[in-house]
Amino acid sequence: MTYPETDSRQTPVQAYILLATGVAAVSLAAIFIKLAQAQGLPSLLIAAARLVIASVILTPITLRRHLADIRGLNRREIMLALLAGLFLALHFATWILSFEYTTVLVSVVLVTTSPLWIAIAEVTLLRAHFGRLLIVGLMVGMAGSVIVAIPPDGSLNLGNEPLIGSGLALVGGITVAAYLLIGRSLRTTLPLLPYIWLVYTFAALILLILVGLSGIAIGGYTTEGYVWMLALGLIPQLIGHSSFNYALRYFSATYTSIAIELEPVLSAIIAYFVFNEIPNGLQVLGSVVILAGVTMASLEQARSSA
Repeated sequence: MTYPETDSRQTPVQAYILLATGVAAVSLAAIFIKLAQAQGLPSLLIAAARLVIASVILTPITLRRHLADIRGLNRREIMLALLAGLFLALHFATWILSFEYTTVLVSVVLVTTSPLWIAIAEVTLLRAHFGRLLIVGLMVGMAGSVIVAIPPDGSLNLGNEPLIGSGLALVGGITVAAYLLIGRSLRTTLPLLPYIWLVYTFAALILLILVGLSGIAIGGYTTEGYVWMLALGLIPQLIGHSSFNYALRYFSATYTSIAIELEPVLSAIIAYFVFNEIPNGLQVLGSVVILAGVTMASLEQARSSA
């Protein structure tokens, strides 16, 4: 695989470690969201909180260390970073909201089409060239996600408003693809902290506006609920998504998105210990298929890097 402006100053092993760290961190997101929702917190507020917390923590660090870099940003870099923030906010808002209208099956299948949109965009717009094994890995990984989402009883309930839910989930997949693509473009030249600070802050502001327009109360919930929202902002967002944005300096957005497909596999393992949720046979099979797809893509990435 070849890609324009690939950064070679960091060893591939270190970049893989950061990408793996990001996948592990975001795998906790479903756990924290479920625990927060159990305390009565609305989904949109949870989405906004994770970005607000990350932005608040990043602000003093970024301004202290990278004020000169921020002042040196040109108009294109600022606009693209803000656009990435818009796409990130839309991803969280639409994907979480889709569960209110359709089933997990439909939502997961549609949102995990993001690697496909990224690959198409990187090939057509950015003139990237992918090896055959990475393309096969992409298809295998997506197939695994579909298998994981299939109900064990074979029923196909599309939900109360399947068209709305499907549309929201599809938008969630497309917007996260755009978010990763912009990150890949900017991270080849832009330092990590100024980039993620701009993206997270703008996304947080958008989601806060949506929370206000929805009339959702910010206060009045349990302490435990706020603790889980804090954990969501610190680990899946600050560590997880920031690690992805770090990795985008060295890997294509397509490969990064394929690696992220490991998230539901790790989430299922964690859910087994936290909620005693035992995966069914299809989920185990789908997880193995996802692992196979990511392994194929990783072998191709390692081969091309070597």
